[in-house]
Amino acid sequence: MGRESVFLPTTASTTVNPVAAPPTSLAPGFRFHPTDEELVIYYLKRKVSGKPFRFDAISEVDIYRSEPGDLADKSRLKTRDQEWYFFSALDKKYGNGGRMNRATGKGYWKATGNDRQVKHEERVVGLKKTLVFHSGRAPDGKRTNWVMHEYRLTEKEMERIGTGSSQPQVRF
Repeated sequence: MGRESVFLPTTASTTVNPVAAPPTSLAPGFRFHPTDEELVIYYLKRKVSGKPFRFDAISEVDIYRSEPGDLADKSRLKTRDQEWYFFSALDKKYGNGGRMNRATGKGYWKATGNDRQVKHEERVVGLKKTLVFHSGRAPDGKRTNWVMHEYRLTEKEMERIGTGSSQPQVRF
């Protein structure tokens, strides 16, 4: 079983009660809004390497044991922003296969489009996959407005930091 981190922006179909929102851990006016490159090169790479973070902004959550609407409460940063960041265990559908189980209790995350490259200094260091949440069960699930971006390091980058493909991976 590998690991992954994810980024989940909420959508217009969700509501957040600003009065009930807990105070932010960031000073007023500051936002946690890393680029794709920063997510892969700093956060994901440090997580895989077991290195500490200067600012621990990303919590570990089992995304697939939670419904999208329940994730805001699990975010480490308590802000009114409608984006949340998590490290999450990756669940393989079959023990020795490559397909991932992205089902929750009430639906599933479905990949859309092709993976996009994340580059650092002209070098491809990671890949970004976009997933959309569907309520119900495949193939009859209903598409929702929930979107998740999943980041992962490339095999070459994993080798550069000293973890082989046989080691558990941390993914975003």
